[in-house]
Amino acid sequence: MKTDPIQRLEDMRAEARLGGGEKRMEAQHAKGKLTAWERIELLLDQGSFEETDAFRRHRSSNFGLAKQRPLGDGVVTGTGTIDGRPVAVFAQDFTVFGGSLAEEHAAKICKVMDLSMKLGIPMIGLNDSGGARIQEGVVSLAGYSEIFLRNTMASGVVPQISAIMGPCAGGAVYSPALTDFILMVDGSSYMHITGPDVVKTVTHEDVTSEDLGGAHVHEEISGTSHFTCDDDAECLARIRRLLSFLPANNTEEPPITVTEDPSDRCEALLDEIIPESPNQPYDIKKVIHAVVDDGDFMEIQKGFARNIVIGLARLGGRPIGIVANQPMALAGVLDIDASEKAARFVRFCDAFNIPIITLEDVPGFMPGTAQEHAGIIRRGAKLLYAYCEATVPKLTVVTRKAYGGAYCVLSSKSTGGDWNVSWPGAEIAVMGAEGAAKIIHRREIAAADDPIKREAELVEEYRDMFANPYLAAERGLIDDVIIPSRTRPRLIRALQMLASKRVSNPPKKHGSIPL
Repeated sequence: MKTDPIQRLEDMRAEARLGGGEKRMEAQHAKGKLTAWERIELLLDQGSFEETDAFRRHRSSNFGLAKQRPLGDGVVTGTGTIDGRPVAVFAQDFTVFGGSLAEEHAAKICKVMDLSMKLGIPMIGLNDSGGARIQEGVVSLAGYSEIFLRNTMASGVVPQISAIMGPCAGGAVYSPALTDFILMVDGSSYMHITGPDVVKTVTHEDVTSEDLGGAHVHEEISGTSHFTCDDDAECLARIRRLLSFLPANNTEEPPITVTEDPSDRCEALLDEIIPESPNQPYDIKKVIHAVVDDGDFMEIQKGFARNIVIGLARLGGRPIGIVANQPMALAGVLDIDASEKAARFVRFCDAFNIPIITLEDVPGFMPGTAQEHAGIIRRGAKLLYAYCEATVPKLTVVTRKAYGGAYCVLSSKSTGGDWNVSWPGAEIAVMGAEGAAKIIHRREIAAADDPIKREAELVEEYRDMFANPYLAAERGLIDDVIIPSRTRPRLIRALQMLASKRVSNPPKKHGSIPL
């Protein structure tokens, strides 16, 4: 009897959705993890997913694979919408060959990546894989290489987001590393180049996958990850929120939303937030929350390089990127980790037309042999390069101090800042008054009858002369000195003015950033 073609189609779709079967799906749930299909359905708007290549199978016959040819080959791919905006997505299915990547598996991912570029829509990868399918040998490695090439070509063209929702090891880690944002699920995901067994063999270290490359390791120590999430559901919700700030591609502007937060709202607490003592810290996040729309700030890499804060917010409904020194951590000093963290974020914002707001309270670069020997000159220059290269609107507010080379690096007027202002109590100088006075007047201080008293007098004299924003204002190095409580309305007005900014860098293949 001839099989009904429609029934055959429905049966095959049902088979494809089953992945590795009910028992393996139950095992996935037992680990606190969702299946590939469940993740896609939670990520995308209800009913919006259009699957591609559901019937694709591998063609390998080695090691008994000819008898195991599941539909879909361990990855679900397609397009859908998030808040009505189109995206491309792939979700590796750990219930099928442990989500391992092989020729057809990789071809499916490459096909949907090509589609995201063709359509100019974000690319989202949900990673949960045991790595390369060793039964297919070097063909699997070639599949990774094809993906890496597309990650690189898509960089700065469409937003790329990677969620690590299970294992991600070996060569597989480099695709997420090439994307714009990495989210990891605490307790069920890890990323590392070599596993614990290899580490023990080579270095004799006993370490677990969690301690080697778990979510907290990569958010707080390596800086590889951008967000740590409690479970799959939170991870997918975080992706949806992240995309709400981003344009679909580099030719579009970020989506502007309607806000009920008044654009002329002033915050009196900002007039009192700076402590009297220049050495006493305050929380820059309080400034951020007071200024942005509805106090809504999506911090990125929260646990890494805490001396600098980066993240996304809105001002007057317009998405912005924020870079801010954090006096609560290392006095807000710039070190290697903070420089690289901020530099990559600045370049991302510039690539996707997101204006950059810099809140500056920086005593300088971190001194010491550890930083110098680790390359703070070269690596700190990345932040300088990123700001100088960026052509999006760049707005800088000096809240308390801006000293030395760090002042230059953080979007100063002379490095291309569009709107640079200061709060009235700020100090913009080569260094702090105490250090400057001791250097300039060291002989006079040493010869004084009362060196301590004379030093204090000279420090105060220097402070009155240089440790204020008015010399910088006199020379046009800042555009205005503003009342702190009025920071929000002044920023919004400046953003509106700069919305029509058009500037191009000199034509070139690409610059030579000090990597």
